[in-house]
Amino acid sequence: MKNLYLFDFDGVIVDSIDLYEHSIRTCLETINRPIIQTREDFLDLFEENFYEAIDKKGVPLETFLRASASIISSLDYSQVRAFQEMKPVLERFSDTHFLVVITSNRSEMVEKTLRREHLDSLFIDILGADFMLSKTAKIAYAMNRWDKSPAETYYIGDTAGDIREAKSAGVHTVAVTWGWHQEARLTGAGAEYVVRTPEDLLLL
Repeated sequence: MKNLYLFDFDGVIVDSIDLYEHSIRTCLETINRPIIQTREDFLDLFEENFYEAIDKKGVPLETFLRASASIISSLDYSQVRAFQEMKPVLERFSDTHFLVVITSNRSEMVEKTLRREHLDSLFIDILGADFMLSKTAKIAYAMNRWDKSPAETYYIGDTAGDIREAKSAGVHTVAVTWGWHQEARLTGAGAEYVVRTPEDLLLL
């Protein structure tokens, strides 16, 4: 039986924290809401759903989204690379399961990067911020579209917010430690599984 594996993109599949943080800082500065001063300020925004977090800090969400659509499309993602150890793991998974990207990034950027890294054929869909803002809602959509139950669905993320949103959807939660949040943060969010190397994902 094929399970449904839902992968976060930034921090799980690709090493992109510097560019992603730069893009968020630029968006916030463009709309005169410079709420990020340090790397820790940036990471704190991912303790929950990113868009809910910035909304709580008084950032006008529609204004931010308009700015980000322009800024993100102008970023040079050509320097962003996939974690090399993830490539064979994703290839193995795609042979026997359904793979989908669920991300706070824009689908266009994800698609371009996956194509450049020769990983695009491994995923059956990309559900980005231009589709829905809530990862919980995107997880529910994916389960419905591919007729999978929570017991057949795994969300793989690297932030506490990923884990909390996946738990809200009722699916298996898998935290990876090579991404943005440290292990203590991930276990504190209630991750069901913690994996420390990409190969460990094959043991799920």
